[in-house]
Amino acid sequence: MASSPHLADRYGAPSPARRWLGLAVVGVLVAASLAWLAWTSWFHATPAVHSELVGYQVVDDHRARATVSVAVEDGVSASCVVRAVAADHMTVGEVAFEPVDGRNEVTLRTERRASAVTLTGCTAEGQPRPR
Repeated sequence: MASSPHLADRYGAPSPARRWLGLAVVGVLVAASLAWLAWTSWFHATPAVHSELVGYQVVDDHRARATVSVAVEDGVSASCVVRAVAADHMTVGEVAFEPVDGRNEVTLRTERRASAVTLTGCTAEGQPRPR
């Protein structure tokens, strides 16, 4: 009994059509994955609302002011949250407001003297992560 040194002789070679079909399926999956990655990158890079804390001032023991710069797309309803924090890192005041495009002046009432004001961020419909 003679044994063949080539596996293709022993088990048979796959058909060329099957190989092209496999390559085509892999190509479609790669193209779909790249399209999804491009869309996801674009979607998260262009939020409907984006905010930044420009500055703040502790007015007295029960008030603080914050200046927030907000970029809102036309027709988008957004909500922003600003917090006042005491020296012991406890939240002593918080206000949510509906911003307008541009600079927004916000006054916070505090339980006691604040040492800093932070911007949690702004959200819009379809944008659950504050920015």
